[in-house]
Amino acid sequence: MKLISWNVNGIRAVLKKNFAEFLESCDADVVLLQEVKAEQDQVDYPFAEKGWHVAWNPAVKKGYSGVAVLSRAEPLSVTKGIGEEVHDQEGRVLTVEFESVYVVGVYTPNAQNELKRLDYRMEWNAAFLRYVQELEKSKPVIFGGDLNVAHQEIDLARPKANRKSAGFSDEERAGFDEIVGAGFVDSFRHFHPDAEERYSWWSYRGGARARNVGWRIDYFCVSAALKDQLVGADILDQVMGSDHCPVAVEVNV
Repeated sequence: MKLISWNVNGIRAVLKKNFAEFLESCDADVVLLQEVKAEQDQVDYPFAEKGWHVAWNPAVKKGYSGVAVLSRAEPLSVTKGIGEEVHDQEGRVLTVEFESVYVVGVYTPNAQNELKRLDYRMEWNAAFLRYVQELEKSKPVIFGGDLNVAHQEIDLARPKANRKSAGFSDEERAGFDEIVGAGFVDSFRHFHPDAEERYSWWSYRGGARARNVGWRIDYFCVSAALKDQLVGADILDQVMGSDHCPVAVEVNV
């Protein structure tokens, strides 16, 4: 199974760029999208005609957040959110079930400037981890998306300058430690433990992408039970169209 995740920063905007061409050429079995910023009926693309089964979880607030999952095979089930109302208003989680695995698309809340949303972010982290661990009781889990954290100093261009910035606070990094401590495998680091200057998000300011001043904040994590079934993982940093680029993983399931 080849999976791709991409924070498109507005699916209607990226459709005016290269999204359709990318989707048709990416050879993926499952595509996870974050920050779609639209209802499904607002998106002018013939997903079904192109062979995609579509699941959609928009935010209650129009034009904000929202996730989608496209899959070649029809899922056995689709679940919106994590079952906790306080966390399910912003369209941040979507789970599709297949015969041998759950695939979860996730768009983790940003802690925001001056870390003003950090307390909520930490509550979210704990709730999301509980959710995927509960799923694991039935079958292995692959979750992917914009987790809004650079785990280690190697995961961003300027770690010292961003020590207390959203996405690189000690608390958020510790939250990712808990994911790893629970047995989930960061698939990119599994294959590329020492790779430097591999990022998935760049600010629109100051020509950051051209200079590769970026952050690796988009991930695929897999249950420990799938570790030996991982085939490969990559960051598709040549793909343009958003301030994020897609990330990919291949797993034998």
